[in-house]
This record gives sequence, C-alpha cells and structure tokens, in this order.
Amino acid sequence: MLIQKAFQYELQPDGATCRAFSRFAGAKRFVWNKALDLQQKRHALGLKNLLIFDLNNLLPGWKKEKPWLKEVHSQVLQQGLKDLDTGYKNFFEKRAEYPIKKKKGKCRDSFRYPQGFRLEEANSRIYLPKIGWVRYRNSRDLRGVAKNVTRWIST
Repeated sequence: MLIQKAFQYELQPDGATCRAFSRFAGAKRFVWNKALDLQQKRHALGLKNLLIFDLNNLLPGWKKEKPWLKEVHSQVLQQGLKDLDTGYKNFFEKRAEYPIKKKKGKCRDSFRYPQGFRLEEANSRIYLPKIGWVRYRNSRDLRGVAKNVTRWIST
C-alpha cells in the first residue's frame, strides 16, 4: 500500500525573497483571473470551456502582453491554470462551488512548483527556480522523495 504524506517546513526568507514570493503569488493570481474571465466569456457565447492544454498555449501570448510574467517560473503559472481546470471539473461534478476571482489579501495566496526544485537537507535549504536558495527550518527528516513544493503567503 502506497502512503502519501505531506510535510510542512518553515521557510526563513530574507526581504528580497519575500518580495519574490509575493510577485510569484500575484502572477499566479493574475493568470487565474485572466483564464477565468476567458472561460466565462466563452460560456456566455455558448462555446465550450478551453482545456488545460489550450490555456497553457495562451501563456506565451500573455507573457508578451505583460513582460513581468516572464520573471515568474512557467511551471508556477501552468500550475495555477491546472488548479483552475481542477476547480471547474469539481464544480461540474458537484464537488465544489463555482471558481471565483482571486483577490489580494482575500484568499490564501500560494504558488506551487511541481518539479525543478532541489532540496539540501544537510544545509537546510531549498532551491526554487527563478528565486534561488532559501533556508528552511529542518524540524524533521524528510522521508521519501519530495514531489512538489507549495508556498503559502499569509497576509
């Protein structure tokens, strides 16, 4: 039997890293809201919702419109679109409410790296692409392999 277990560790970022975290969460929130608007407009016109692959293909165009999106790792943005797609699926299968727009400070801001991060348990630090090395409080040993990293931003 496979057991999946989540571990939480306290990050110890400096000021520049905290600002980067906020930028990443804000960019993910922007992409979520833009994709939600697009899906709602398509629904109003009687068109089908775009699949996650179609939404991911829109990201390069959005990055050209908003150059600051290029500062954020692409997997973080793709993961935000995947979360929106999951929200729609859960809504249509009557497991959740309809996805709503995210607002700064009104929702739990977060972003997730599904891959590409590196963990150095011996030095108590983690490498997040486009952010860099961040120290963390190593309160217990990590058992198994880390599959993804989620950063929650508390307001």
